[in-house]
Amino acid sequence: MKADAKGYWAEFAARQLFRLKGYRIVAANYVTGRGTNAGEVDFIASRQNVIVFVEVKQRSSIETAAYAISPRQQRRIWRAAEVFLQKYPQYLTFDIRFDAVTVCLPFKIRHFPDAFRFY
Repeated sequence: MKADAKGYWAEFAARQLFRLKGYRIVAANYVTGRGTNAGEVDFIASRQNVIVFVEVKQRSSIETAAYAISPRQQRRIWRAAEVFLQKYPQYLTFDIRFDAVTVCLPFKIRHFPDAFRFY
């Protein structure tokens, strides 16, 4: 299976996991505009008064996937979250969380709530 296909299935599985946990998917593959120096958030989910920005990593093992989110990438996700919240102010009162989901195909998946923080 090609890398793009693996990434697609990993993100699909992660979104399904969040749905099973009672989250509503607000956006998938959210990309900020050019020039914002932000990046892409694999998906954004909400439940009650929490908005969650989720990064999905697919690797050959869960352990290598867990270490694949670099500090630089975390900052880009945080900036993308800021842009999203400016564009959709109805979420400004929500608690914000950054989660990670690691996927090892054919099917091992692990959710890391509150994987990284910004103060």
